[in-house]
Amino acid sequence: MGLVATLVFVAAAAGVFIGRAMWPTPPRADSALHALFHHDLNLDPSQRVRLEVLERDFAVRGKALELELRSDNAKLAEAIEVEHGYGPAVVAAVDASHDVMGRLQKLTLEHVFAMRALLRPEQAARFDQTVVKALTTDPR
Repeated sequence: MGLVATLVFVAAAAGVFIGRAMWPTPPRADSALHALFHHDLNLDPSQRVRLEVLERDFAVRGKALELELRSDNAKLAEAIEVEHGYGPAVVAAVDASHDVMGRLQKLTLEHVFAMRALLRPEQAARFDQTVVKALTTDPR
């Protein structure tokens, strides 16, 4: 149950991340997962070092995909401007952006599970509880 909830949460979070990459919004407060890792889990020094490495790697790889997605969005805009409809260039641009979104979602999932792997069992249990709460709490 906990693994399924984690997968669903991460997929939803990746979708939000991708949506924000396409339609940026003003910065928000730390996400529940970010706050959990950086403030609530009492990571030991070794875990903190390993987390920093994971976050640096994710930031570099994620930024590259975000830039690729922005480029694909520009190509989509150009195709819309030229075709003024749902033509072959628009379809190709949409397909290209969906490919990048999928790779970004997979990267995000890999990153979250790599972070979870750093945790001791009691920390992982808190992680899972946070995921379940995030999935079952109405954000309004």
